[in-house]
Amino acid sequence: MTELADTVSAAQAGDQRAFDELVRVTYDDTYSLALRLTGNSADAEDVAQDTYLRVFRGLGRFRGESNVGTWLFRITSNCASSLLVRRRRGGVHEPLAHDETVRDDRPEHDPVAHLDATDRRDLLVEALALLPSKLRSVIVLRDIYDLSHETIARQLGITESAAKVRLHRARQKLRTQLHRDRYPDGPRSSDAP
Repeated sequence: MTELADTVSAAQAGDQRAFDELVRVTYDDTYSLALRLTGNSADAEDVAQDTYLRVFRGLGRFRGESNVGTWLFRITSNCASSLLVRRRRGGVHEPLAHDETVRDDRPEHDPVAHLDATDRRDLLVEALALLPSKLRSVIVLRDIYDLSHETIARQLGITESAAKVRLHRARQKLRTQLHRDRYPDGPRSSDAP
């Protein structure tokens, strides 16, 4: 992470190549988070672009008190949240694409990668896409990015209790949806209690 901090320092000093390198090194993570939070690639691209615009404008204010990755994560999360709020206020609701693929090569950041079959992965991605954005945001931040309830609450501007409640509801909805997808005709006789 020292290299990235050095890159940020050089970018703060006005080195355009250092800023370009910062974008190149962090873009996949930024885009991946934006895609998970927004649910579609067009919005994720907009969020990533907005994120780096804010990073460029805010470089002088970054003092290195937090990790560069945490700083980028917070900006990306805020940009995605702003986009979703604007859309909700404007009454525009774009359907989530079920064929979106999320590129994140680190298995520790992608619990879906642990599923043993592609069809089960597709079911999970579809079920996640069906969640309302406020529930999807919490489950992505907790279960994919492993953030604490306190951090999630701060990022989303809600109480820690609200974050826990939303996470519980999101997990319940996911379980229900995955059960429906697995057993569309109801539970098998051997599965019934």
